[in-house]
Amino acid sequence: MSVKSVIRRVWPVHYADAHCDIPCGIYDPISAKIAAQTVLKMVMRITALEGSTASSAEERQAYANNIGRYIIVKEEHATLAKKELDILWHDYFRPDHLEKYPDLHTKIWNATKLASANKQGINMESAQNLVDAVDEIATIFWATKGVEYSDPNAAVRLGT
Repeated sequence: MSVKSVIRRVWPVHYADAHCDIPCGIYDPISAKIAAQTVLKMVMRITALEGSTASSAEERQAYANNIGRYIIVKEEHATLAKKELDILWHDYFRPDHLEKYPDLHTKIWNATKLASANKQGINMESAQNLVDAVDEIATIFWATKGVEYSDPNAAVRLGT
């Protein structure tokens, strides 16, 4: 009898197979969606902000404070969107999902690049594209669970 077999008898090993780091059912693209939508809202606020040419010191300080806060929130949420997409990509999606959705890798790659672009600049189209990209990934995510996904914010985006 080998040492290895003795150890296994004394301390039995139980094997478990899983494709995720945490129990299934906990993954959800909602965090990435909220982060992407926050990026869009901050870009809207930044572009609507008035006061860069304010004459009084108080108005200039208020402008500087607001622009700084909006930029920090935008960048934090762009980073969060990337992180949440990365978690879905590495921990949730499996090879069989990729077989069914062969463009999934490209969609996630493009979405994370959009998140980076939104950290680097202030562009309404880029922010909207990030929201749309995350929505596409959310649609695929829910389809892998047999759930039809519909975007509750489509009417807001379309201005209706």
